[in-house]
Amino acid sequence: MNLSALSSPSLDLLLDEIRLENLQPMINGEIFGDWQISHQSESLGEDSTISRSIQFQSPQLIGVIFKLIINLQNEELESFLSFQLDGLADDFVLNSFGIYFENVTGFRSFLKNGYHSWDGSNYIDVKTLEPQSNKATLVQKGFAMIQFIPESGFGSAVLGFDRHDRYQHTFTISRNLGRTSLAIQMLYDQKNRKKGEICEAEKLIFFTHPEVENGLRKWASCVNHCSPVPVRSLEKSISGWSSWYNLYATINDQNILEHLHSTIEVCKRENIELSIFQIDDGLTPEMGDWLEVKPQFPADMRIILDEIRANGLKPGLWIAPFLVGNRSHLFQNHPDWVVLDRESEQPLVYMHFFGEFRWHKRSEEYYILDTTNPAAMNYLRMVFATWRNDWGCEFFKTDFMFCGLEYGPEQAKYHKSGMTRIEIWRNVAEMIRDSIGDAIWLGCGCPLWASVGLIDAIRIGRDMGVSWRGERAASELLNDQITRNFGNHILWQLDPDCILLRNHFHELTDIEVRSLAIFAGMSGGVIMTSDKLDELSEDRIQLFKLFSRPEKKICHYPLMGKIGENVPGEKDSVIVQIRHELNFPQKDLALFIFNSGDQTEKRRFSLEKLGLPSPCYLYDWIDAKACSEPVDEICIELNAHDGVLYFVSRDSF
Repeated sequence: MNLSALSSPSLDLLLDEIRLENLQPMINGEIFGDWQISHQSESLGEDSTISRSIQFQSPQLIGVIFKLIINLQNEELESFLSFQLDGLADDFVLNSFGIYFENVTGFRSFLKNGYHSWDGSNYIDVKTLEPQSNKATLVQKGFAMIQFIPESGFGSAVLGFDRHDRYQHTFTISRNLGRTSLAIQMLYDQKNRKKGEICEAEKLIFFTHPEVENGLRKWASCVNHCSPVPVRSLEKSISGWSSWYNLYATINDQNILEHLHSTIEVCKRENIELSIFQIDDGLTPEMGDWLEVKPQFPADMRIILDEIRANGLKPGLWIAPFLVGNRSHLFQNHPDWVVLDRESEQPLVYMHFFGEFRWHKRSEEYYILDTTNPAAMNYLRMVFATWRNDWGCEFFKTDFMFCGLEYGPEQAKYHKSGMTRIEIWRNVAEMIRDSIGDAIWLGCGCPLWASVGLIDAIRIGRDMGVSWRGERAASELLNDQITRNFGNHILWQLDPDCILLRNHFHELTDIEVRSLAIFAGMSGGVIMTSDKLDELSEDRIQLFKLFSRPEKKICHYPLMGKIGENVPGEKDSVIVQIRHELNFPQKDLALFIFNSGDQTEKRRFSLEKLGLPSPCYLYDWIDAKACSEPVDEICIELNAHDGVLYFVSRDSF
């Protein structure tokens, strides 16, 4: 890895094969073509680190200095660069600033990293980005970091910010006329500045790594280390039952208790160790009215939550703290407690339901709670304190947590201005953690990076569906579990969403149900279901039992990012997962090979190339059959959507 200055007044960043050419400063999304390097200096540290400082100035911004600081570290430390703005006029409106690379070469694909649970992360082949017209530019925007896979197909290069508790960061790839540019920006969001204050970005870490997934884990470890609040690490994996994917909003005290007693009965009989029993959406009449309950429930919610706790499970509840329905008492009584649209001065409408479906409530529109208003923040604080201390809630599932993060001050008007969108969000998240104490917190529809250090677990994809294709397709969950797996047990526990186990009332085949359940279970993260356990067939109960054990596991995807490894020029539909106990690579070692495609596939895998001990013994869990001799490779033929689950050991089974 090296960094070199070209003869022109610009910089190239060289990360082995990958070359990021002609670095230029950006302010408010604009690239001024007349930036000139006004000063350079370089120093050598005692530990052989090289520190380089470069100052840019532009005649269009008189008195403004854009300063770039580059630190090239030894192999034990991460190299980084940082950038800052000095000399801005007090009335200068600063929405964002960053750096722009005019051309990026030497890579064949990159990871477009999403920001929250539902926006997805995926590898994009640069060849697919070529516009249809010479005048068109294709744009792909990611967040927090970017990973490049080199043309050779070996290893990766990563660029990512170290902290995420103050600002949001974007990585925008643009493709036109065979050239690929990269814009890296920090969203300043018109934050208040003191007179003469220097605007400074977080550190942008960059490194190369011989692997793909472990390269991402290295970046996650840097984020863990740099978090101002220590990352939360539960002793056991979260497992349990949630009401949503079976009862949905048609819940009442009777069917909740019926499912509770079913869960307890089956768990005792089958020796299944669960920790959580959670009541999802449907408890409260409107979004925002979090201290009211529907008449189907007792006014004193402690009755039900105490019953859950008396049966040995932590009682949980669902809340969407940022959402306010237009028909809620909260909005009727406090219309000034919501974020406004800056242009219309009316409530900023986050989403609306005007037709037959109204989310099982009366509200047609949903607004965003303005937590910069002290009265609104105090209300929300009272809600969480009441649920925790008076109702006895021990597991909080907070939903739609990214609401508001899409809007900057150009569009959203808050009660108090001058804070970044992330500072506003973190104030709420810190209040929640302070209010709920040591209760377990799962974030859904939640920012993946700003939440580090505060939440215990996070959803990494959209809701589980009841069909392989179509709306909320179950198959669409696969990609996000792969591309976001690297943060599991480093930043938070990964939540792949509830696994579907019921034998009826869905459009999945038996093979698809089994494959999807194993795929989620292999994640080593949160395992929940919504199905009534005493209605499940024996094989489904055993499947749930297999993956609901409390020991913390870690999962690896050895084929991640390897386009063309088995299918020339294409992404392989066959997924390989390897799982073992955290910190014990040979303990409870499992291998799942899953054909997610629609055609029968044949594959031959070397165990050594997959990172497994070789030779070794295999036990086929689905067919309950063990290999009589150790093997060093696997040859399989899998039908569409089918998979094979092996347990792996150097000793015979």
